[in-house]
Amino acid sequence: MNRHRTAASVLLAAGTLLAGALTAATPSAAAEASPTSFRQHHSQGFWTAERMRQALPLDVTAAPGSVRSTPSAAGRPTLVAPTAASVSSPAASSASASPSAFPQAGGAWTGGGAIVKTSGRVFFTMGGRTASCSGDSVTSANGSTVITAGHCVKYQGAWHTNWVFVPAYDNGNAPYGQWSATKTFATDQWAASEDMNMDVGLAVVAPLNGQKLSQVVGAQGILFNGGYNKKMYSFGFPAAAPYDGSKLVYCSGNSNKDFLLTKDHGLGCNMTGGSSGGPWFQDFNEATGLGTQVSVNSFGYVFLPNRMYGPYFGNEAKAAYDKAQTS
Repeated sequence: MNRHRTAASVLLAAGTLLAGALTAATPSAAAEASPTSFRQHHSQGFWTAERMRQALPLDVTAAPGSVRSTPSAAGRPTLVAPTAASVSSPAASSASASPSAFPQAGGAWTGGGAIVKTSGRVFFTMGGRTASCSGDSVTSANGSTVITAGHCVKYQGAWHTNWVFVPAYDNGNAPYGQWSATKTFATDQWAASEDMNMDVGLAVVAPLNGQKLSQVVGAQGILFNGGYNKKMYSFGFPAAAPYDGSKLVYCSGNSNKDFLLTKDHGLGCNMTGGSSGGPWFQDFNEATGLGTQVSVNSFGYVFLPNRMYGPYFGNEAKAAYDKAQTS
């Protein structure tokens, strides 16, 4: 996500897609799924601590031609409640001090609460190279659903492989394990044309040690058709300078509606590549670490530094979520 020019960036400028250190993946004949989803295959032991540390952050920016549709007319708000973890597991490390600044343009999350466990880094292979994004566990019928950005599951016409979610990632450590995706999903519009207005992706992860993801780390609530101009908190694992992907980072402030190319939410934030797919919350409680997820980190404009944008969760995002949560 974001506009910083790093070796790992994939920049969209003047409507032309320029490849950075990451190259386009080749569509797999073994997808075994519909055009809006991809059946993943596990590579046990692939994601070592060192390989996770070296994964390149995936980074995109918006440009003319990257928006092909707008969210459908607002439907009735649909709210899904959070889910508490139901099994004991090792505590994720975090500092004891609580954040106190609002707005916050970007800083380490020094609090605790549910967000420490539900959020994590996403790792995958793209074009033969390892890459990273961020993601979040959300309440679902299957108890195994992660939400992220669309470009964190599919980009430049191909679905990413070796996809795993590492909740509470801590500098190469996976205190709650690595959760391998069995299937990844995107909105119909992202899957068809990588429309920046619809940059929403999801993954269904396999049980680990006989337990489902939401049992182990819990799951945040989610809201569709919730409107604009809210107090927001955004989280992610930015891995491009000045960040290194080792810790959870957050931004907070009053959001607005993008008046340029998209119909996305906008928020003052300096997070860099690798934070894509991290959750945006309204009604976030710093003490409990719980909020209502309404977007994900998606992109930044090169000419608007320190501002981030995330897709509006409308009917299209809900349709993708329903496909994933019932898979």
